[in-house]
Amino acid sequence: MSSFPQLHQSHAWLDAARLSTYMSEPLPSRLAVAWSGGADSTALLLALKSCGYEVHAWHVDHGWHPDSAKQSEQLARQADAWGIPFSSVRLGVAPDSNREAEARSGRYEVFQTLANQSGHSDVCLAHHRNDQAETVFMRMLQGAGVHGICGMRGIRLRGGLRLFRPFLHLSRSELVEALQQAGVNWLEDVSNSDTTLWRNRLRRRTFPAMVTNGVDPVSLFLRWQHQATLVVEKVDDALSHVHFDCSEDTCTLSWQVWEGLSPMLRTYLLQRMMQQLFGEGVVAGRRHIDLMCVWMEQGGKGGLDLSRSRLMRKDGRLCLYAKPMQGID
Repeated sequence: MSSFPQLHQSHAWLDAARLSTYMSEPLPSRLAVAWSGGADSTALLLALKSCGYEVHAWHVDHGWHPDSAKQSEQLARQADAWGIPFSSVRLGVAPDSNREAEARSGRYEVFQTLANQSGHSDVCLAHHRNDQAETVFMRMLQGAGVHGICGMRGIRLRGGLRLFRPFLHLSRSELVEALQQAGVNWLEDVSNSDTTLWRNRLRRRTFPAMVTNGVDPVSLFLRWQHQATLVVEKVDDALSHVHFDCSEDTCTLSWQVWEGLSPMLRTYLLQRMMQQLFGEGVVAGRRHIDLMCVWMEQGGKGGLDLSRSRLMRKDGRLCLYAKPMQGID
């Protein structure tokens, strides 16, 4: 096996300070890295190691193809050759539908388990500019509001985990170039060519079609993201006096405060509460927002089911429950 490779130092992003430049706080010195073995996460793992961070590679075997277990073993040997601690967990049988959402949920459950076992609660993810543009486009198609269109954040809390994304300012081509110059190989995930997955269809069909028609989709959707971020800053200012309380499965705030907000601000506040309960990327769809507006026009009586949650008025407070409440109306 090869000795530990140093990524090419001519890459301007490859130093500890710049890896944290686009985040609100520096990276901690001790980090777990979500490592699939692909180019993006391999570049992240080696960049952090090269910059002096104490890294631990976490691999999730989704079991989506027959060779996944062998690939996990291959990654374990490579991590050992590089002197990087390695942990791998295999998920159960892959679901027949909604595989992307189930896989994402499964990964974070694994990360939480590994965090509890190892004491690593800070996890680095290798999402980059191209991923961000795809995420913004997908959320626009889902009818997300401006908070959703803001895309992925450089730092995010999810349960007991603190998630860092230090590569959001870099393109995938920059990461690939760094690996090629260092002579480092990576694994190509066969699921990346599966166009039954929505993100893959956008990546392999929609974005190339836009390029063919003279549109740079990455720049386009990152401009939308920037504009959404500016709007959210204004909304945040307007809601700076509004505070809600959250437990593991419930968010509440004063009904009087909620009732006094404009419909637009109620929508943004509902999105915030849903993300607090369910994590980044989970927002109310347009249908649920419309239902909420009608519910308020009718006086907010009884309760309102919003798929994974229930909104209701109780004891002078607005309550958002993470699971539908049975027997309450």
